Amino acid sequence: MSAPAGPEVVVADGGLRIERVVTSGTFELDGGKWDVDNNVWLIGDDEQVIVVDPAHEAAPILDGVAGREVVAIVCTHAHNDHITAAADVRAATGAPVHLHPGDRVLWDMTYDWAPDESLSDGDELRVAGATLRVIHTPGHAPGACCLYLEALDVVFTGDTLFQGGPGATGRSYSDEDTLLASIRTSLFTLPGHTTVLTGHGDATSIAAESATIGAGSEQ
Repeated sequence: MSAPAGPEVVVADGGLRIERVVTSGTFELDGGKWDVDNNVWLIGDDEQVIVVDPAHEAAPILDGVAGREVVAIVCTHAHNDHITAAADVRAATGAPVHLHPGDRVLWDMTYDWAPDESLSDGDELRVAGATLRVIHTPGHAPGACCLYLEALDVVFTGDTLFQGGPGATGRSYSDEDTLLASIRTSLFTLPGHTTVLTGHGDATSIAAESATIGAGSEQ
């Protein structure tokens, strides 16, 4: 596991920018425990920001926020490694936590309180004059969602799609066929040049992963 890293500007266009904070901790499910590094995404400008996937510890995330107004805390899914800092970031900023209701079964393994807002396919979240569109992509988790930021040609995929292929299945509440169908019908319809910013590891593109996985329907 690497040490937490400070914010890195990944994409910028005028005032709008995307920053990455890497935090480290553990993923736990089905009795297993794994060391992981997570990408936490900050989307906004000098005044406002949305936090995507508040992982592991709040301090480096809040350092990246740097006093800006946090409009929302968005969880792409509720595996513990993506949400363990949600409570502390929420307490420090007053921002609401957003999660698809399909992932409450996973959320409830970590917290005894409900997320503030529900995500649904097609929802739009506004920050710094830009719009994030919610895309429900079940498979890795039942309520997994991606966030499409057309203004910067970026999609945030959580653990749904990575450089080199789809997210993991085979654990509770996951399904490989459902995941592949989500990727092919909901993500591979985005422009090929769209940058894919993932929950762990390096960026890729829709075109690269379409070539890797194949865009045909799963039978």
